Amino acid sequence: MNNNATIGLIVGLLLAIAATTGGFGGFILAIVLGAVGLAIGLQRDGTIDLSGLLKSRNRG
Repeated sequence: MNNNATIGLIVGLLLAIAATTGGFGGFILAIVLGAVGLAIGLQRDGTIDLSGLLKSRNRG
C-alpha cells in the first residue's frame, strides 16, 4: 500500500475506536470509517479518482 493510503486507513480506524464503545455496531462503524479513510488516502496518492462522486449534477 502507498503511504497516504496506509495513513488514511489507520486514521479512519482510530477515529472509529474513539467514537465507539464496542459491540457489533462499533465493529461495523470501524469498518466503514476505515474504508472511508482508505479511499481518501488512495485519492491523495492518485490511485483512484473520486471527483466524479463529488461533482454536483445539474438537473434542468
